[in-house]
Amino acid sequence: MAPEYALDGHFSIKSDVFNFGVVFFEILSGKRNTGFYQSKQAWKLWTENKLLDLMDPSLSETCNENQFIKCALIGLLCIQDEPADRPTMSNVLSMLDLENASMPIPTQPTFFLNKRLSSSASSSSKSETSLQFDSSYQEGQ
Repeated sequence: MAPEYALDGHFSIKSDVFNFGVVFFEILSGKRNTGFYQSKQAWKLWTENKLLDLMDPSLSETCNENQFIKCALIGLLCIQDEPADRPTMSNVLSMLDLENASMPIPTQPTFFLNKRLSSSASSSSKSETSLQFDSSYQEGQ
């Protein structure tokens, strides 16, 4: 359930994007989401440059590692706390479709452990940095 709905009872057009991100992590990890475990684990692995550790073992033989990392980062973008910080579904599809997709750097989700900041504080301080993905991307760069 999207944070804006769970905490404030507000539904936005980005609530479905959040839900997509949660389901996306279930697919990537092969594990059912119970609360925010996969999301929290994905963020930890992202900060440690170990996103491949999230991969469902049944995918390891056939999965392109660069594509997996790209998908995990798209998932992290989808589960950001503030709806304004999440991509639209059309942007998600573009990022998935384009081989050389430029994506913003995700912000750390709070996982409901911290009090949420106002939407203006999060959106206005967002970094303009982005990540560029192509076939030469190596984890840890």
